[in-house]
Amino acid sequence: MRSFNREEWNAMTRDDTPFMRWEWLDLLETSGAVRPETGWLPAHCGVRAGNVLAGAAPLYLKGHGQAEFVYDQIWADAASRMDLPYYPKLVAATPFTPVAGYRFLALPGISRPALSGAMLEAMSRLAEAHDLSGLHVLFAGDDFADELEDFDFIAWEHQGFLWQNPGYRDFDDFLDRFRAGQRKNIRRERQRLRDSGVEVAVVPGTDAPDSWFSLMYDYYEDTNDKFGEWGCKYLPRAFFEGLADCFRDRLAFSAAFLRGQEEPVGLALLAHGGGALFGRYWGAAEEIAFLHFELCYYAPIEWAIARGLTRFDPGMGGEHKPRRGFASRTTRSLHRFRDPRLSSVFALNIPKINAMTREYIDSLEAFSAFKRPSGT
Repeated sequence: MRSFNREEWNAMTRDDTPFMRWEWLDLLETSGAVRPETGWLPAHCGVRAGNVLAGAAPLYLKGHGQAEFVYDQIWADAASRMDLPYYPKLVAATPFTPVAGYRFLALPGISRPALSGAMLEAMSRLAEAHDLSGLHVLFAGDDFADELEDFDFIAWEHQGFLWQNPGYRDFDDFLDRFRAGQRKNIRRERQRLRDSGVEVAVVPGTDAPDSWFSLMYDYYEDTNDKFGEWGCKYLPRAFFEGLADCFRDRLAFSAAFLRGQEEPVGLALLAHGGGALFGRYWGAAEEIAFLHFELCYYAPIEWAIARGLTRFDPGMGGEHKPRRGFASRTTRSLHRFRDPRLSSVFALNIPKINAMTREYIDSLEAFSAFKRPSGT
């Protein structure tokens, strides 16, 4: 990222996702999270119109499928059975960040189809020169996903969660959408947490002490250690501490305190931009009943409502989310392979896989605690 000017790069980012900004992507590199030794070789693409950076895309050469949150091992296995190489590959993504919104950046007024065509041509030349199996665009924004399908990319659908704010007055107004039983359950969970001596506040990153950023790493590390081989511990302490210097204005902490203590017993790191809130990492010093729901769901939703934010992406996983106000949705990754045989296998099977994903999304609606419309 240091080969690009920060102001030029950020002039092309919209505020709908903070994770395409130069500071976030640069910190991933300078902290050591993204480097060849971790399997992420930066190969960012830029297009200039004269002396002006007119388009850009975060891009990486990958020798494995880890830390992408799009689990493509099935395709790597299929390629192996066909005696075809799958790695290395070219990945367009924000590393370690499964948040929909990736796109090719462009200055306002630039023809997007022409720009995308030029960038994809450059990526094709790179893939051919280094014998890369193909290009994989992860967690594309909806408009960009539609655009890529016009360039012969094949869409693979994935399940995610999203909370949307139609204009709630406050948290109680939000709870009024719930059926009586779950509305009572959420209020009971919040009250039991308060009765246990825990107080929770959402603190903007600009108001948080520097020590919280390092503490957030401790909690992030501990949370991932609990999951063992299923953990997702990809970020070093230097990344979290670096956020205090270059990104705190786009962050907030959902913080829990035991009465009488100054250091948070639990933290969740949130990012925001363009009217949206994004849940990223969380952890706690001890097991406390209902703390996870409060730090990661209820307190951020209440904070989002108070600030008029329109949506909240809480992060991946968790079939308990529909019972707490999150709707299931589809996100897409886009894939294009150099070898026509691998393309054929992918194209033949992906409709069935996508149909299964949509069936799973439909099944999650049965867990929704919202009131059913009359007559349904």
